[in-house]
Amino acid sequence: MTAEKTTGLVIRLADFSESSRVVTLFTRDFGKISAIAKGAKRLKGPFETALDLLAESHLVFLRKSSGGLDILTECQLMARFRPPAGNLNCLYGGYYVAELLAGLTEEYDPHPVLYDEAVTTLRRLTMEPDFRWPVLRFEVVTLREIGLLPDFQACLACGLTVGDHTNLIFWMSQGGLLCPNCRQPEEASHPIHGATLSLLDQLAAEQPPPVPTNPIPSKILSELRHLLTAGICQPLQRRPKMLGFLPF
Repeated sequence: MTAEKTTGLVIRLADFSESSRVVTLFTRDFGKISAIAKGAKRLKGPFETALDLLAESHLVFLRKSSGGLDILTECQLMARFRPPAGNLNCLYGGYYVAELLAGLTEEYDPHPVLYDEAVTTLRRLTMEPDFRWPVLRFEVVTLREIGLLPDFQACLACGLTVGDHTNLIFWMSQGGLLCPNCRQPEEASHPIHGATLSLLDQLAAEQPPPVPTNPIPSKILSELRHLLTAGICQPLQRRPKMLGFLPF
């Protein structure tokens, strides 16, 4: 077994024995890992409070070559996720981040950009009054980093760019846009306006965009929510549980 060092976020905890837990972590250098934390349930155990859900820590773990669970040997707390008192949207937003990391990433498939975005999102959730902008940004970056962000630049059927068309629709089963000329009546679809696509481009930028100074129009937000939900449900093969607790 090889000792590895990295930083990681706790995204799932499960009891293993009277004193130990199985911990799922999303790490910056190794992606998602699952490890046994021996003695983690003891009051004065070796990890103390470093294994709280969504805590970020310096980690040392023994990587098993046979495909079994790794062994967590050291865990030094860096930052704990602390939602403001009574702010359930912040709390549920953090849980949603953990759910997406657990469900949409593969073990030992590193995504350092996604890791950094998750840490930034958790921090922004505790600081900003509106949870929606950091959550939307994290959803878009997640889909982009795992290679499942649909192409919203051109019609899937004819290939003409978005700028050549108006009255576009989102083709849900194929995850892309269709122009009116290519749309079939029997295909499940949803209208998409140019302002929604512009907002999506801002959210997908390499650098986090500033928080909008004006509220996002409800129609645009509804379209964006529908689009991202469809994009996430397809690879997850279900609707995320925590999304139902977030009042978009």
